[in-house]
Amino acid sequence: MRYETGSIGTDPQLALAAPPRSRRRAMLVAVVTIVVLAIAALVFGHRKPTAASHSATDQIPQVTVIQPGRRTIDRTLSATGSLAARVDMPVGVAGEGGKVTAVLVQPGQWVQAGQVLATLDRSVQQETAASLAASIKVAQADATLAQSALDRAQQLVGRGFISKADIESKAATRDAADARVKMAQAQLAQQRAANSRLDVRAPAEGLVLTRQIEPGQVVGASTGTLFRMARGGEMEMRALLAENDLAIVHAGSVAKVTPVGSAVSFPGTVWQVSPVIDPASRQGIARVALRYDPALRPGGFAAATITSGASVAPLLPQSAIQSDDKGNYVYVVGTGDTVQRRSVTLGNVSDDGVAVAAGLDGTEKVVMSAGAFLNVGQRIRPILRAVG
Repeated sequence: MRYETGSIGTDPQLALAAPPRSRRRAMLVAVVTIVVLAIAALVFGHRKPTAASHSATDQIPQVTVIQPGRRTIDRTLSATGSLAARVDMPVGVAGEGGKVTAVLVQPGQWVQAGQVLATLDRSVQQETAASLAASIKVAQADATLAQSALDRAQQLVGRGFISKADIESKAATRDAADARVKMAQAQLAQQRAANSRLDVRAPAEGLVLTRQIEPGQVVGASTGTLFRMARGGEMEMRALLAENDLAIVHAGSVAKVTPVGSAVSFPGTVWQVSPVIDPASRQGIARVALRYDPALRPGGFAAATITSGASVAPLLPQSAIQSDDKGNYVYVVGTGDTVQRRSVTLGNVSDDGVAVAAGLDGTEKVVMSAGAFLNVGQRIRPILRAVG
């Protein structure tokens, strides 16, 4: 007996014509897998670059920048110096002197021109004046007698009792008597003038600064200064300036003076610039005139800010200025928001900022304060800040 071992599943031709159910299932699974992978590739393929892009963007630092423009900037200079009387008047004995009987003023008092500051003993001088006054009366009496004698002689000359020579002699006697009267009067006036000079008087209106005289003291022309006064109470600051700063200061420049220990500033005006430079210190003096104020004490120390002219230039905050062995520089935003170094020449420095004399025209975007953390060529995200 023979058994048939062949079947439809084993015939290759029949297998190609009619695939079994399991193969169809496998093909369906393969198609679904391919579709899922394609969708995943599309979804995750787009997401991954976006995340990387955001990560790279987040690594670019945000930096505040300003566009300074150009502004009119007052040119100011800082100086220190001492306070003094603008016109310091020493007052001493004008006459022959004597013993001080009274001192009538104290330092810090305001006095008028001609006011008596101190008096000297004048007892001897007063007696001398009285004697001269008496001599005037004697001379006047002699002159009266000489005139009377001349008048009588003139009445007798016509009668022939007196010659013309006698008349001339009596006229000469009368003239001499009149001259003695005038001489005595002049001597009395001289003595009275000398007596008036025994009073120590203020030569002008002003402020008494010092007093070096006491009652009982004997003073004379060689004694020296008894009082010191500030004429009109006017003060000044003698500001020390470097040679190059002194060259730009001129008479009429406005200044503000602040005495040491005071929070108040006093306005003043430069009235004189020293024509001489100290060869040792290379400094000169600008004298700033100040109005009288009790807070301004001669001999004190003060600081001054002097304004001399103006310039037009970019003004930057001090935080924007960097410096190294090559000099001063700032960072500006260049092409592609990259950091670029720009060398600058600094001008006037004030509370408002630093003026840039050269290196910027004001249209640049300047890094405001992060310069120490940046490198040339580094890319940044500039945040423009308005200039206040």
